[in-house]
Amino acid sequence: MELLVASAIGVLTACGLYLTLRLRTFPVILGISLLTYAVNVFLFSSGRLTIGAPPILRDNIDSYADPLPQALVLTAIVISFGMTAVVVMIALGAFLGSDDDRINDPLDEESTGSGETQ
Repeated sequence: MELLVASAIGVLTACGLYLTLRLRTFPVILGISLLTYAVNVFLFSSGRLTIGAPPILRDNIDSYADPLPQALVLTAIVISFGMTAVVVMIALGAFLGSDDDRINDPLDEESTGSGETQ
């Protein structure tokens, strides 16, 4: 179980980093979302993966799931949703302002010669 969750975190992180390094805004937004999902799964798995255990301690129960990672993940989900909405609005404003969703890279402009000389 731990190997499966660790592999899923690794795949989500790798795909998120790959998409974040693209030069278009939509893949960057998807990459940031995948990175936040990877962090959420990592936070959730940091509380030890328990199956069939109640989330709170009750009478006559010896083992229970740690509620702190669950609370952290719920908070992170809300924050990542708000962050994604802000990034989408910024990307939409940039697209409407320039009619292109390409991210401006100063090194790319210098190498192609399309940059302004001073």
